[in-house]
Parts: sequence; structure tokens; C-alpha cells
Amino acid sequence: MAKSPWTEPATTALRAAGVRLDSYDPSGTPGFTGDKKLGEQLLPERGEVLSDLQEMLFANGRSGDHRNLLLILQGMDTAGKGGVVRHVIGMVDPQGVRHAAFGVPTDEERRHHYLWRIRHRLPAGGQIGVFDRSHYEDVLVVRVQNLVSREVWEPRYDEINDFERELTAAGTTIVKVAMFVSLDEQKRRLGERLERSDKYWKYDPSDIDDRALWPEYQRAYQDVLDRTDTEHAPWYVVPADRKWFARLAITELLIDALSGLKLTWPAPHFDIETEKARLAES
Repeated sequence: MAKSPWTEPATTALRAAGVRLDSYDPSGTPGFTGDKKLGEQLLPERGEVLSDLQEMLFANGRSGDHRNLLLILQGMDTAGKGGVVRHVIGMVDPQGVRHAAFGVPTDEERRHHYLWRIRHRLPAGGQIGVFDRSHYEDVLVVRVQNLVSREVWEPRYDEINDFERELTAAGTTIVKVAMFVSLDEQKRRLGERLERSDKYWKYDPSDIDDRALWPEYQRAYQDVLDRTDTEHAPWYVVPADRKWFARLAITELLIDALSGLKLTWPAPHFDIETEKARLAES
């Protein structure tokens, strides 16, 4: 058996505890000794494992199991959240996935508590829910852009911890991934969007404005990691300069989370021998 390229599980190598963003390397591959070629080779192989686990989760949901998984993806623009949805979540059966991308709140959403729109997009039993951005926008963008006062956003860290504790108590396994791209790599990716007609739709002029606020965003993200990394809903920090590594790492995190549910195939709700006889006679 070939030696694993992982020196430690992704859940350990990527755990947010102790991470300091002012010295973090977004081009690293924590815990992984392989190169890009090996990483790209492993992704579909591990994808098969992920797909089998997801099918078992979905089957249990169809049989009344209320458990589900929620993947939360946070990161600056170009960090690769959309690529994870396409290349990682795209490896599983879409009928068992509920995807939500949270952008600027609609007029209706603004009339409610900030968690209202989140609650309306949670996964049902047997589903993998994917949040491309999430309730953390309300302690990140809202804070950095001064959209509300500190007195408003400051209590939200505790509110979010309580909300996530409520979800896990109800049967949701939460995997929170903060994807960090370097300022130089983001510039390169934004430049690519301006050079390719098939990427224009991804470009937002406000991304340039956000680059000027990079230190403020780093401080806001640090507070998120420090104040909302909990045992019931841990944060994992994924360096995003190498897309192949980010996708492989998140695949490993999902496999670990689903494996932890100790799923088995649902028992039949009918008598097997009786149905075999009926089928033979049909």
C-alpha cells in the first residue's frame, strides 16, 4: 500500500485554532506532501468515496433520518468558493444537495433579522447544504464596510455561536471553511477575468475597492476565527492560492464529517423474500 501523502488528517492540519492571518501562507499545502499532479489524481478517487457517503446520507434522509451536513464557504472574491461548488460538490448526486449563495440582502431580507434568510435555506434531512457566503457576512462585510454600528455587529458572534449550537443539536453537522487567497494571487485572478470574455460576468468593480480594505478584512476574519471556532462548529482554514489543494482538502473534510455519522444503508420496509416471489410471478 502506497504511503499517504497526508502527514496528518486534513481536520487536524487545517483546524483554525492558533492560526494567525498576519503570518499565514495562502500558497501552502498544510499536512500534504504531494504535488499538483498527485493532488489532481487523488481528487476524483476521493470523490468516489465522498459520493458513496453522500448517497448513503441521502438514502437515510429518504427513510426519515433528520441528519444532514452544512458546508459553509467564506472567503474574499476569487478565493475559489465557486470552484469548490463545481469541482467538489459537483462530484456528488445533485438531488441530495441544497446550494445557497448569499449576496447583498434583498429588500424583503432586510426587513427581517439577519439570520432569517439563513434559516430559510438550511438543508433538510439527508441533504448536504452548501452556503457560498453565509451569516458570517454580517460580521465581515457589514463590519468592514461600516454598514451598521459596532453596537449592532458586536453581539452577533455570540448569536451565531448559539445559532450553530442549535443546528448541531437538531442533527446538522457543520463544516466551516475559510478560504484565504493572497493579495497577489487575487490580483492575477482578477486580471484574468478582465482578459477573457467568458470571465467578464464574474468581474465586479467593487472587488478593487475591497482590495484597499484588505487589512480591515484580515482583522475581521481573524476575529471570526477567534470568536466562532467551536467544538460543535469548528473552522478550517484552507490556503486557496493552489486551487487543486483547496479542492482536495475540502473533499477530505467532507469525507471525514460524513464518516463521523457512522451511516449504514437503511433497512427495507418490506419483506425481501415476499417481494422476490411477487417479482418472479409478475
